[in-house]
Amino acid sequence: MEFVVLPDCPAGAHLAADLPAARRIDHASGRPWIVGDWPEDEATVLEAGPRRMVLLGRTRLDRAATTAVLGRLRSLRDVDTIASRLPGALHLAVSMDGRSRVQGSVAGVRQIFTAEAGGVTVAASAVGPLLSLTGAGLDDTLLAARLLAPGGAPWPLSLRPVHRGVDALGTGHWLEQEPDGRSRQIRWWTLPEATRSLVQGAEAVRSVLTEAIAARIRPDTTLSADLSGGLDSTSLCFLADAAGADLVTYHVMPLDGANEDTAWARKAAAMLPDARHHTLSSDRAENLFDVGYTAAHAHLAPEGPATWASGLAHIQDLSRRATAAGVSLHLTGFGGDELFGRMPACAWSLARAHPVGGLALVNRYRLANRWTWGATVRALTDRSTFAQNLAAVAARISDPPQPLSEPDFGWVFAPRMPAWATPDAVSAVRDLLTAAAADTPGPLDTDRARHQALASIVFEGKTVRQANTAVAGTGIVWDAPLLDDRVLEAALSTRVDQRLAAGRFKPLLTTAVRGTVPDDILDRRDKGEFSAEAFRGLERNRARFLELCEDSHLARLGLIDPAGFRSAVLNPGPMSHHLQPIETTVACESWLRTHSHPHPRPHHQDTGEHR
Repeated sequence: MEFVVLPDCPAGAHLAADLPAARRIDHASGRPWIVGDWPEDEATVLEAGPRRMVLLGRTRLDRAATTAVLGRLRSLRDVDTIASRLPGALHLAVSMDGRSRVQGSVAGVRQIFTAEAGGVTVAASAVGPLLSLTGAGLDDTLLAARLLAPGGAPWPLSLRPVHRGVDALGTGHWLEQEPDGRSRQIRWWTLPEATRSLVQGAEAVRSVLTEAIAARIRPDTTLSADLSGGLDSTSLCFLADAAGADLVTYHVMPLDGANEDTAWARKAAAMLPDARHHTLSSDRAENLFDVGYTAAHAHLAPEGPATWASGLAHIQDLSRRATAAGVSLHLTGFGGDELFGRMPACAWSLARAHPVGGLALVNRYRLANRWTWGATVRALTDRSTFAQNLAAVAARISDPPQPLSEPDFGWVFAPRMPAWATPDAVSAVRDLLTAAAADTPGPLDTDRARHQALASIVFEGKTVRQANTAVAGTGIVWDAPLLDDRVLEAALSTRVDQRLAAGRFKPLLTTAVRGTVPDDILDRRDKGEFSAEAFRGLERNRARFLELCEDSHLARLGLIDPAGFRSAVLNPGPMSHHLQPIETTVACESWLRTHSHPHPRPHHQDTGEHR
């Protein structure tokens, strides 16, 4: 699904001639508004006189009631009343009195990007169409920031594509396009206060998750889903089965014999007799932690290199298998750890919100992680703001990784540049982070743990979105119900001490799905670990990685020392975190080699529908 949203003005109409028009929806003026391609069964178009609303994605709504609300709106801001109730992950657009509003989902599974073209602001669901309109060039500094490990650049830089002049709509914002072609971003969404008890939160989570699954089920269609053995994906499988889905599941066996995922997946599969289950070898050619971008992925990642590019072969292989089984939608459990597990800053939040019980739980974390009391107290008493913490992270990007014996309860996960990054690259990324610290008005939430959860959820949303770009044209869409706006609201508006009840693993999720997911499955109290796959991926692809050191495109840009990268590939170190900067470098280098050609401008077609 890719489309462009044009302002209601002559300049916007002129731009439409340079865009493919498999489908088209017009403003009431008759000028083109939304131009692109999308599945017909995922488009809902409502009209109330000259006002128009378009929802793109799987959702459920009362058409008559929503149309009536559309007709009564006093301004585009009033669209909040509709947007705040819809299930699913959607793009929403409204055209009203010459102005338009467009937005994606909070997690960014559905994102909006913007660029200036023809003297007006153009919005799009993906970066590719904007590159076609603008010919935007590569921003070397933003590319260098993709070398940061683990996890890449922190929010808000994590939102930005690597092309000059192309920006992502801010988290929780919508874009207003005015008749003169100007635009502005308006924040409409903030996370509700955390006031719910465990029981209240579980009831809310169960309700919105049930609705989220129901919105994705179509008559006479087949869904597939990950059945990793973990609680998140397993819960989605049982919820889909309970909703009557024709279900196909896929489980990839782990390499490490101590990883119990397969045993739990088999137990769950036996309790889902109506579904069709597939188990994939732990050592198949397209397994996790493999090479980055190859010729098969040319121009399939216009936003820039992804930190998870080592999983591309797995994603495409699974998509082919599911498509062959008649599947058009594949469900994943992305977002479960962020919503139902523990973020590093949870200890900081617990100690402040609940000094007695919270400190007891913090001490359990301290003992489990072998933190010293001194380091734990220093982390708990940190009072830095989000901007101060981001600036401090910027200052440390060339330092050795923080020892595992020292906790970090800051707002921002502290990434590092690879040891083989050049001084110029380090300096440029440090300046980029420092500028972001100065320019960003504030965190995603005033609570550190909830900010961290939301920032990680935005990362997961980007992963799902970019995975769909990588499998474009295969006939399947990857989806993550746990990343829906309504689901993350329900989970994160539950009090942190309730979400992390002492002695229980993911208590909010297990309480929410109990009765649908069998008790035997909910007894699991851990999750799988996949460092064996990472080391196997390096060993199997070492020759390919060494080839990337030859005539390195990153080195040509002055971003890495290829000799240092070669040394790390040959002697990575004994811990899995030593592989993370290798993975980000492989992603960036292989991306440059497959995405360095100019983006082709489209030829005009006008074969679509007009409304």
